[in-house]
Formats: sequence, structure tokens, C-alpha cells
Amino acid sequence: MTDTAHAPVDPVDLTARLVRCPSVTPEEGGALTLLADLLGGAGFDCVRVDRNGTPNLYARWGRKGANRTFGFNGHTDVVPVGDAAAWTRDPFGGEIDGGYLWGRGATDMKSGVAAFAAAAVDFVRDTPPDGAVVLTITGDEEGPAKDGTVALLDWMAREGEAMSVCLVGEPTCPDRMAEMMKIGRRGSMTVTFHAQGVQGHSAYPHRAKNPLHAMVRLLDRLASEPLDQGTEHFDASTLAITTIDTGNTATNVIPARAMGRVNIRFNDAHSSDSITARLKAEAERVTADTGVTFGMEVEVSGESFLTPPGDFVRLVAGAVTAETGAEPVLSTSGGTSDARFVKDHCPVVEFGLVGRTMHEVDERVSVEQIRQLKAIYTRVLRDYFA
Repeated sequence: MTDTAHAPVDPVDLTARLVRCPSVTPEEGGALTLLADLLGGAGFDCVRVDRNGTPNLYARWGRKGANRTFGFNGHTDVVPVGDAAAWTRDPFGGEIDGGYLWGRGATDMKSGVAAFAAAAVDFVRDTPPDGAVVLTITGDEEGPAKDGTVALLDWMAREGEAMSVCLVGEPTCPDRMAEMMKIGRRGSMTVTFHAQGVQGHSAYPHRAKNPLHAMVRLLDRLASEPLDQGTEHFDASTLAITTIDTGNTATNVIPARAMGRVNIRFNDAHSSDSITARLKAEAERVTADTGVTFGMEVEVSGESFLTPPGDFVRLVAGAVTAETGAEPVLSTSGGTSDARFVKDHCPVVEFGLVGRTMHEVDERVSVEQIRQLKAIYTRVLRDYFA
């Protein structure tokens, strides 16, 4: 009779079961409970590290404080479905059809979590390593991200838990499997300017101080002057004007106040502090020209970071090539991910499957890619502990 207790974990089936958990941020939806049962049954020590209502799971196989501890990071929370009537499949059905697994989170990123959980379980059962394997899984990556991976890392610091290196399983390939891996990310910040002028009649503009004229001048300067020309591993930083508003409904009144907002994605030539200083200096120049004063609100989502090409990067890239025959581009493109938090703990890279349908109606993932991803993660573990 076949011993099903140690049958390989099917990452496709696990993805489908995770998709059936309605874990829209911040709801856990049963996803972390499902994973804790699987991992606990394979000998992982599992701890729920919930904070402020945000669900998180820490799972470790092996001794705490081992010299070599390989970590995986991912999330089981998903964005809302949107218009459910626009879907051709049940968003939480986990249906497999036409070579694809359909549902919210299928791509971003329950398939990635399923692949590394399945790889980790099979690896420690079949070839127990001299070291430890850690999985950090959050329910707050798609939300504010203040009590998710950050909470897990805070808890790890208090408890003496640590990862030597970490692989984040976010989808990283634009169009083809194995096309790209991330070795860093741009920083991200949003700056809101509040211009204070003097209200007046639009027929007598010399008696007023028009905050809109000052705001437009400031934003034009910021948008017209490049932040940089790019660096060795990063494209040029970008600044986008996202809104200008006064709330003024009158046609003959110069308003007293105006608000403008920009979003900046910056490379390793800058920090959020250096950019803030640059914006403040520009605002002061406009104030000197116009008499309109500016206040600034700065919200930083993350600093730019880079894991320089070295042994860890080569190990992951080599595993991708060995399993797929393709050599991934080492990229720092895209938005932010929880790697921006992990990089303060240990070296981190990201590799996952094709993310073309993430957050879309009829989100779906290639079944074959899920299996490929498990094979890549398994090889990464094997090569790391070799």
C-alpha cells in the first residue's frame, strides 16, 4: 500500500485550497491556518504573530540560531475582487481550467506561497539539512503593511530568531517564466504640499497672493528637472504629479489655499531625506518669488535598496537557469514589496512567476508555472545547504 503520509506536496492543489480562502486584507480567511496545519505536520514550529488585528505566521524547521537559516517570505492576503459579476470564474473557487488556476490571489501570490511551502516541506522530509528553514507569511502586504512583515521581523528580533538569507516569492516575471528576478527595489515616497496665499477677487490679482500660481510653478519645476540619470543597477528616478486641488467652486475668487501631491520612485542615488531636502529648497525658492508659503507632508513607503550580485544572487539565478534553461535578468524595476523590510534583516532577493494578471478580473496562473516554481525553490534549498 502506498504511504500517502509522505507523498510530495502538490503545489497546484495547495494553491487552489489557498485561493478558496477569502483572505481579502485584513481578513485571514483560513489561509494561514491551512498553512500552519501543513507545516506543523511536517515538523515546523509554527507561531502566529498577529499584531493589531493583522494575521501573520512564523514557521521554522530546525534549530533556532542555526548558522545557516534559509528564509522564504510571502503573503496570503489579496486585494478585493472588484466587480464580481465581471468574473468568468468564481473569484474564490480555485477552479482549474484550460491549463490555468483561476481566482483572486492565484498570481499575487498564493501560488508563490504554495510553491515555497511545498518545496520546504518536501525538502526537510526527504533531505533534512544541516541548518534551518524559515517561512514568514503575512496577511498585510496588500494593505498598510505596518503590522505584517514588519511585525514578524520585530518579533524575530525579540525572540532571537533570524534568517541568514531570504527569498521573497512575489511574481517577478513580466511575460515569460524565468525572465526576471529582483535584486533590489526603488524607494517610494509621497509628498503633499500645502500652499498658503491670500484670498482675493480675481479682477484684482495684485491684492491677493495666488497659491495656485505658486503651486503650479513649484510642481512644474519639480516635474521638469530630472532627479538623476540612473545608476549602475537602477533606472532614472521618477516624479509624478498625482493631484492639484483647491476646493474652490467660485469663478471670480482667488483662493487662499491649494494642495498638490507628487509620488516619487527613487534609486540608490538618493534617500528619502535627501529628496525631502531638495523639495523643501525648491518650495522655499518659490516662496521667495511669490510670497506664498508651503507646508509639506512626507510619507515614505520604503527606501531604495540593492542586494549586490554575489553568491546568494548567483545561487538563486543558477537554480532558475538549471530548472528552466533561461537566465533571468537581474532587475530593480517595479513597485514596492515586503523585501523593503526584509533587507534590514538579511540579504534578500525576489523570484516568482509571471505576474501579468495580478489584481485583474479573472486573475489566473499557469498550472505548469506553479510546478516549475516549486522545482526552482527546491533546487535553491538543495544548493544552499549543499
